[in-house]
Amino acid sequence: MVSMGLTRIKVFSEMIKFEHTVFALPFAYLGVFLAVGGFPSLAQFIWITLAMVGARTAAMSLNRLIDRHIDARNPRTEVRALPKGLIPVYQVWIYTILSFLLLYIAASQLNPLCVKLMPIAVLFLVAYSYMKRITWLCHVVLGISIGLAPVGAWVAITGTLNLTNDLAAILLGTAVTFWVAGFDVIYACQDYEFDRKEGLHSIPARFGLVGALRIARLFHAMVPVFLFLVAVVLKLGFFYLAGVVVATVILFYEHSLVRADDLSRLDTAFFNMNGILSVVMFLFTLAEIIYPTSLF
Repeated sequence: MVSMGLTRIKVFSEMIKFEHTVFALPFAYLGVFLAVGGFPSLAQFIWITLAMVGARTAAMSLNRLIDRHIDARNPRTEVRALPKGLIPVYQVWIYTILSFLLLYIAASQLNPLCVKLMPIAVLFLVAYSYMKRITWLCHVVLGISIGLAPVGAWVAITGTLNLTNDLAAILLGTAVTFWVAGFDVIYACQDYEFDRKEGLHSIPARFGLVGALRIARLFHAMVPVFLFLVAVVLKLGFFYLAGVVVATVILFYEHSLVRADDLSRLDTAFFNMNGILSVVMFLFTLAEIIYPTSLF
């Protein structure tokens, strides 16, 4: 029984790609460290990490539940755990509920505003899974869902959120929104034919592969703009701006790996480059916090 339980936990972890939490977590930490202007308390760091893990796990497991019948018809995803019956549906529901519970507990340990704003985050986390049945803007909804991570982390530290005092958090969240929307468009290119056949909505299905990659480039062109505006608002300097430059180079390289007639390197562009980008931005920002070099 114990062995079976551990096996199913492993299957569940692989199903939701738990290791890909690295995409959003460094940007959430950016929100934390920039809000503090230094280092948060250990308790704040732990609870924010748990909130992120809970939110991301709940969103991914719910997505797998909602899409399991579509995944079963898609040659690319038919090998996933739910379509193959490697894990019972009811167990994934249990994991989903427990993950949302973890998010709530973590939010309640941070400050009251986190709890009050939590339904907004949950709304986007849940809505995303249905969006491709409704609109080709589904990628933007996913971007907003993850873009809320640094904003939520900022709120967890400051206990406030308004346009005047917390503009940097909103700008950072917008940068993450465009970043995620852009790479999700690239990722969706591999399901171009399936989405059109099934009547699902996506930017590739609506605008074709060439058009989709152009839109992804446009989304990603907005990322350094908003990251730069964060530097202006918070008066950040050399190290942070160097991180923005490196992140921009990574985005250019990511797009060089993918063409409408050659998606063979899409996994490298999607998984490797985006994981590197988020870590790079966090490390350069951390260096800026430790060794401030204000240029504004």
